Order: sequence, then C-alpha cells, then structure tokens
Amino acid sequence: MQKSEKESVKSELLLITGMSGAGKSLVIQSLEDIDYFCVDNLPPILLPKFVELMEQGNPSLKKVAIAIDLRGKELFKSFVKEVDEIKSKNDVIVDLIFLEASEERLISRYKETRRAHPLNENGQRSLIESIEEERHLLTEIRSCANYIIDTSYFTSKELKKRINDYFNSRNYEPFSVNVTSFGFKYGIQMDADLVFDVRFLPNPYYVEELRPLTGEDKPVYDYVMKWQETETFYEKLIDLLKYMIPGYKKEGKTQLVIAMGCTGGQHRSVALAKRIGEELRESFDYNVYVHHRDAHIESGEKNGKN
Repeated sequence: MQKSEKESVKSELLLITGMSGAGKSLVIQSLEDIDYFCVDNLPPILLPKFVELMEQGNPSLKKVAIAIDLRGKELFKSFVKEVDEIKSKNDVIVDLIFLEASEERLISRYKETRRAHPLNENGQRSLIESIEEERHLLTEIRSCANYIIDTSYFTSKELKKRINDYFNSRNYEPFSVNVTSFGFKYGIQMDADLVFDVRFLPNPYYVEELRPLTGEDKPVYDYVMKWQETETFYEKLIDLLKYMIPGYKKEGKTQLVIAMGCTGGQHRSVALAKRIGEELRESFDYNVYVHHRDAHIESGEKNGKN
C-alpha cells in the first residue's frame, strides 16, 4: 500500500529510546544505511528546535532518526512532554521506537562491554538495581511507543533486518503486523500485544525423527496441521484476528505483535506462526512479518550445536 499524496510530502521523524544496552546504537546505524539523517543522544529539550528545522523543507532532513536515552538524566524527564508537543504538529510524521531486552540479556551485554550503566556512574548500586530502576522510569515512555522491539534474542544482523523491513522507504507502510513464535521456557515475549498458548496441541517433540527439526520444515508443519484440534483452533483464531486487526489500525496503532508460544518455541508455535503470517498477507495490504525467536536455539541444541 502506498502513502497518500499528502503524507508523501511530510517529513518523517523516528525517535529511538528504551533500555540502555538494548541496541539503540545499532538501530541508528541501520537507519543511516537506509538514508535517514541520524542524531545520537539529542537532549529532549532540543527536539522542538530540530523539528522546526525539518519543517523548513531541508531535503536532507526529510527522514530523520534521533536516539535519546537516560544519559541526559534530568533532561530526559521532559521527553514525553516534548514528544506530545511534536505529535500535535501537522507537518511531521512522528513514530516512537522503544527498544527493550530481558534482564538476563542486558546483564550479559554490560558484562561483555564492561560499560557502566548510566544510572550507576558512581558505583553505588548494583547493575540489576540500575536496570530495574531504568525499566520503571521508562514505563510511561514505553506506553507511548508506536513500535516496541524486544532485542533479547536478536543477533546484530537480525536486528538490522528488522529495522530495514519496518522503515526502508520501499517497504514503509504506517501499519504492520509482526507474527512471532517463542518458547515459554525462555520467557514470554516482552513486546507482544497478543499472546496465544498452543501447548495444548499434539507435540512433534515426542516423534523422534521430528525432534531436531522446526515448524518451518514440512514434516513438522504437516504433523502439527494434521490434527482436528489444530484446524479448529486455527480457524477460530484467524476469524478473531481478521476481526481485531482493522480495529487496532483504526485506533491509531502502527504495529501489532502477535506471539504464538509453545514449550520450546521450535515446533508447534513456529508452524502456527508461519501459517498465520501467510494467511494475513493474503487477507490484508499491511506489511506482515514472521519471526521465530527461539526455534534456532532448540534445533541447534538437538543437533549438538552451541
């Protein structure tokens, strides 16, 4: 679906924020690769001035991405207010991207880089306490986000692809649906809007020749889909989604994350996410993406890989 003629002349502003260590720098680099003018760590108080420059029609500021984080400390408190004021303007399209990750992954990333958390520069609190406080401080901002991306299980390459899928001008559509699969044993998907538990369906894990495969492999996919309880569940769920999705778009939501969960995120949830994604692509003009968070973890272990 193409943008309307009116929207096409507007400048686009992407604001990137979220948990420290969740990948803001990588997102900025990815957006630079698809021709966004990028600024890292702009104080929120300067946002209105920057938007004024965009409104003057400078061609180099047609697509802008700005990363803002807690390094601004007190200045960060004005972020929500400044974003609300910018969104009230008519000449700039504003999207807010919130990046998050699990506590375990954030701790691992900080240990790898040996960086200090921005809330613990004086060393008076633990890393876990700093992460918990930051998550609390960002609650209001998270609730305002158009896009919430959980980077816990993304490689750098996967995160770059996700950003390219969402914001490359050739693909950009102001509403997208992301169908994902995950394993409950690795934790529920943090950025999900709708979560469906498919652990009640027959499990290919107990078929020895299917165990090392994933729901993307035809033998596993066919096994999951051959049961009447699977077909009944699928038909009822698709009817529900086709009814709900246009309502989310009508209410102004720009991204919907539908997460299918099974025990390990390797077989049943992968097969269902694959089929649902294909059906939604045929039914809607929205961008529909399918991502399998944990399938590679389980299949790798069963093949003796690290």
